[in-house]
Amino acid sequence: MKIDKESITVSLGSCFSAEIGRRMSEAGYRMCVNPFGVLYNPASVASSLLRLADGRPFEQEDVIPRDTNPVREGRRPRPVSPDHRPIAPDGGGYVSFWHHGSFARKTPEEFLDNANRALAEASAAFRQAATVIVTFGTSWVFRHMERDMIVSNCHKHPASEFLRVRMSVEETVGLWSPILSRFGDKRFILTVSPIRHLRDGFHGNQLSKATLLLSEDILVRSHPNAEYFPSYEIIIDELRDRSWFEADGAHPNQDAIDTVWQRFSEEIGK
Repeated sequence: MKIDKESITVSLGSCFSAEIGRRMSEAGYRMCVNPFGVLYNPASVASSLLRLADGRPFEQEDVIPRDTNPVREGRRPRPVSPDHRPIAPDGGGYVSFWHHGSFARKTPEEFLDNANRALAEASAAFRQAATVIVTFGTSWVFRHMERDMIVSNCHKHPASEFLRVRMSVEETVGLWSPILSRFGDKRFILTVSPIRHLRDGFHGNQLSKATLLLSEDILVRSHPNAEYFPSYEIIIDELRDRSWFEADGAHPNQDAIDTVWQRFSEEIGK
């Protein structure tokens, strides 16, 4: 699993990708980390990777207000400006369904300028990259019904705008197998985030993670340019004790993250 410090590595996906990418950068690796912000599900990571490949800029139609008000069905419609664009609530700003909320900016123009600058830089890095680290966090996705797209973040828009479904193993493999084949010149390190998504309870979280684990196992066995790193297993199976988690029982604490990083850094340094 050795990674050359002189080659470019792209890291995409959940908080694990961000954390590992940050630590690799501090260790002297050439990194491009989450150019769309944190992504959680296989479909969002896939669409983001393909966007890096074609470098297609974001346009005005991609921009949406980031609603910071609590979601309430039947609330008043958002105010509309003279040019017929929704006005974001104070502090909400503008973003897109492709991006994490950290990309929000005060105006659509500021958002597009920042998002497209990040996209251009990351697209150039992806074309040159030798290694891509991909981390899936959950198999649950939100499809925006009007736009007919799986979103990377709902940005506090009303739940009635979305359909929430869990991707199957077949859907995940069917989505990612062509990607691994298309970019056969790059090495993919696949991993599953150990962060627990407890909205559906512990059992629901296990079902979601199992879908991701089975999908990645099939992908690794069927594509020679893909390999698996057991970040999930290190924390859930090897460490397992609640003392390795924060008080919420979902997020690994600093000691657990340090343990995963030590194992990962040993692997990529071999």
